[in-house]
Amino acid sequence: MPDWSQIQSFAAVAEYGSLSAAAVALSSSQPTLSRHISQLEDSVGTRLFERGVGGMVLTQSGADLLEHASAMADAAGRFAIVAEGQRPDLAGTVRITASRVMAAFVLPDILRELHETYPEIQIEMVASDTTENLLRRESDIALRMYRPTQNDVISRHVTDVPLGVYAAHDYVAKHGAPATVDDLKDHSVIGYDRSPLIIDGLRAVGLSVTRDFFAFRSDDQIVCWHLVVAGCGVGFSPRTVGDAEPRVVRVSGDVPAAVLPIWLTAHPDLRSVPRVRRVYDWLAKRLGSINAPP
Repeated sequence: MPDWSQIQSFAAVAEYGSLSAAAVALSSSQPTLSRHISQLEDSVGTRLFERGVGGMVLTQSGADLLEHASAMADAAGRFAIVAEGQRPDLAGTVRITASRVMAAFVLPDILRELHETYPEIQIEMVASDTTENLLRRESDIALRMYRPTQNDVISRHVTDVPLGVYAAHDYVAKHGAPATVDDLKDHSVIGYDRSPLIIDGLRAVGLSVTRDFFAFRSDDQIVCWHLVVAGCGVGFSPRTVGDAEPRVVRVSGDVPAAVLPIWLTAHPDLRSVPRVRRVYDWLAKRLGSINAPP
């Protein structure tokens, strides 16, 4: 029989499409996962992946085995969750995943207060804009900017964070500030590369653009924000982040900005684990009280 760690690695690489992404999800390393895949292929006597520059692609044999491996991984995750629920104490680690902006700019103060109140709880932060699999314990609590669709999880809408349109003081002094949505056509705008979020948001307010509209593009939210602060152009940010940055100004006028919904998600069985429930409730209360200045 193949070793469970090999099957777990196989399921993760198949899900994430690369050794590097799967290694992050499993808190492992690429060499370890590569070794597990090779050992599993030797054990079953066939190739499970085609390896290329674009990542790891399942062979037909690998695809045939994936359903069973995924079921085993989900079952192992549930086993760990139920086992954790038998412990009555608070001591231990809670793993939280959140977007890079939330993890870098919003959560640190909230988690500092949490640690001062419950020092026996250790927090492990995963700053990522990808979706973690809660059923497999890749994360205990997920902080997401959209309503989760994953089955067998519980979700709570805790607040809506207003978004703002920002530019550095130096940029405004040289180029002025856009007063309307159409004025954005005359400015350097900072947006995402592959993500359609900003394009969809602009389309919703009457400005239809493509990715080529952006003078600077990056799917890393923190990189986009630093480009705004550096004066590269006009960009978008949660107001709780942007209004706290003295080097930029929130653009006024008729340029609209949406709100960013914040959802807390966890596996329902995990909420019976005392430390996870305590952190979940803490985050819900503190995030729910976020108010951007008018």
